[in-house]
Amino acid sequence: MSHQPVLLKEVISYLQVKKGGLYVDATFGLGGHSKAILAMGGKVLGIEWDEDLYKKARIKYQGFLEKNLFLANKNFAQIETLAKEKNFYPVDGVLFDLGISMEQIEKSGRGFSFKKVDEPLDLRINTKIKMNAAYYLNYWSKEELYQIFAKNTEVTNFKPLVDEIVRRRKFKPIEKVGDLVSIINDKIKQKSEKIYRQIWQGLRILVNDELENLKKGLEGAKKILKQEGRLLVITFHSLEDRLVKKFAFENDLNFLTKKPIISLSKKTFERSAKLRVFTLK
Repeated sequence: MSHQPVLLKEVISYLQVKKGGLYVDATFGLGGHSKAILAMGGKVLGIEWDEDLYKKARIKYQGFLEKNLFLANKNFAQIETLAKEKNFYPVDGVLFDLGISMEQIEKSGRGFSFKKVDEPLDLRINTKIKMNAAYYLNYWSKEELYQIFAKNTEVTNFKPLVDEIVRRRKFKPIEKVGDLVSIINDKIKQKSEKIYRQIWQGLRILVNDELENLKKGLEGAKKILKQEGRLLVITFHSLEDRLVKKFAFENDLNFLTKKPIISLSKKTFERSAKLRVFTLK
């Protein structure tokens, strides 16, 4: 099943892809955005941290590899180092499409969806990370969990939930997606899919150190961008979006989109997508 990436038309339009131009797709996935860039004659450095997606991408795009496409199984926090190692800079454009892909949700088996109740509560994008989500829920103190839920989840009434996690783990480890769903079902009165998504978001941010890696990625992207080059960032929740805006203000970037471009997709996952576009001043 081929899946069109979110905001594809807008991304290609704002990147202003030109033949022979250099572009970094910092969240390559299965290459939906990059495929369009390659078709227009651009050259792409694709960065993908998920080992499974990286292996699939190498097979899917083997005809392009080392010609117009270079793939790296790394975190985009290393974007500057990677670009310089491959002599792939200064670049005409950098794209960050944040969030988890449908491929990861449907096929990874790592519990990225709260609906996959039999999957392990893992949430590691890269399995070389030592601690998965279940580890934090079972071994972190109540105070540490309070802090994480306050900082990463955007859920307001999280204390009864954390209290119940700490109570239940004494009797049985919290190991599967369904274990956490059961606790949420018991403790959150006004349930909506948004609550579950926010809790999963917070745990994923913790496990993969997503916000810190995003800061490093943006810093690196700024350093490899041509003066007239473009930085595009698609965010999926307000924590990411605020971080991106703060970075842009602090680094005196020029906002090409005064308001973010919003996805008109009817898919729940894509409805929250916001695209912001920047250039160096």
